[in-house]
Amino acid sequence: MSKIKLQGVRLSFPSLFQMGSFGGESTGKFEATFVLDKKLHADVIKQIQTATDTMMKEAFKGKIAADKICLKDGDELGRPEFEGKMTIKASTKKRPLVIGRDKSPITEEDNIIYAGCYVHAIVSLWPQNNQYGKRINAQLDGVQFFKDGEPFGDGGTSADEFDAFGDVDLADMLG
Repeated sequence: MSKIKLQGVRLSFPSLFQMGSFGGESTGKFEATFVLDKKLHADVIKQIQTATDTMMKEAFKGKIAADKICLKDGDELGRPEFEGKMTIKASTKKRPLVIGRDKSPITEEDNIIYAGCYVHAIVSLWPQNNQYGKRINAQLDGVQFFKDGEPFGDGGTSADEFDAFGDVDLADMLG
């Protein structure tokens, strides 16, 4: 297992406080995707690539398909927020450590962690070679809030989309 520290990366698809779900079904894991800038994070990207290459040689005695490696080229993922970036998805079956800048624990109710914020993270790379196939996975060890960023997503609904009103009867309002 190879432990990697990611610094100042964007957080995407976070399921850090509750297990993730896909298609209404629980994934059984806490998970997150981390977005790395190809230029700014070139050294850590190289570190991840070197670790995955070493694992492939040792665990599989050769290469495996790129789609079986946790580090992905964002230009190939079809999401505008990933263009010019690399992504690494990490997961764990037990709730990961989630802390603030001062190392104090963060809860979901604190509303500090969100898709688009910047975080530091620690992930551990490991080779999977079993009945489910050969892969290089990333285990999610912990996340530390670093700074706010532009939230990912459609931005939700704004209060400006509603009309203001006082005490009124529903029939009068609809009538």
